[in-house]
Amino acid sequence: MSIHIEAKVGEIADKILLPGDPLRAKFIAENFLEDAVCFNKVRGMFGFTGTYKGHLISVMGTGMGMPSISIYATELITFYGVKKLIRIGTAGSLNKEVHVRDLVLAQAAATTSNMIKNEWSLYDFPQIADFELLDKAYHIVKDLGMTVHMGSVLSVDAFYSDFSATNIKLGEMGVKAVEMETAALYYLAARYKVQALGIMTISDSLVNPDEDTTAQERQTTFTDMMTVGLETLIAD
Repeated sequence: MSIHIEAKVGEIADKILLPGDPLRAKFIAENFLEDAVCFNKVRGMFGFTGTYKGHLISVMGTGMGMPSISIYATELITFYGVKKLIRIGTAGSLNKEVHVRDLVLAQAAATTSNMIKNEWSLYDFPQIADFELLDKAYHIVKDLGMTVHMGSVLSVDAFYSDFSATNIKLGEMGVKAVEMETAALYYLAARYKVQALGIMTISDSLVNPDEDTTAQERQTTFTDMMTVGLETLIAD
C-alpha cells in the first residue's frame, strides 16, 4: 500500500475516474459499477473498483485543489500502475456561452499555481490533455447529444480570491471555466507518461450570476460527465 491509499497492488484498475468529492466516488460506485468493492477509506477519501460493461474500472475521490489531487494521482500512477486518469468535477463558467450543467472538456489548463514553476522555473510548461482521450470523449458527448464546450480551463489554488475580474478577462479570451485540479493532473500525466483528461460540469457562473446549483445536485445529479468519463475509459 502507499502512504495515503490502503489498497493492495492489484486492487485498483489501470483505468480510473477521479471526482474531487469522495461521496461522488461512492455515488458512482453504487449507481454505475457492478460488484464494486471499496479499496480505500483513509482520510475518508473513498475509492472503489468494479466493472462497467464488463471492463474493470476504479473510481476515487481526490479532494480539492492541486496539492491534494497531486498526492493521489502520483500514488495511483507510481504505486498502482494506473495508466488512464479522468478527472470528473465541477467548474465555474468564465464565458457567457458556457452555462450551468453544460460539459467542458479541458483541452488545456492555464494555472496561477507555482507548483509546476517550482520544477520548471525557466519555462511555461504547457498543461494539455491526452489527445486520444480528448478525441474519444468529444465524439462520445456529441453522439449522446449533450451540450459540450472544448477548450482551455483555468486551474487556481484559491477558491476565494480577489482575482475574479481578471479571471473573467480570461473568459473573454476563450477560457471556458475555472476549477482547481486539472493543470496538476496534466502535468503529472506528462511526467509519468500516462493519459489524462479533465471533464467538468459547470456548477456556477462568474458571468451569468443567476445560474447556480445546490451541493446535493453537485454530488449526485451531474451524471452526464460520469457517463462520458466511463465510456471514454472503455472506448477502443
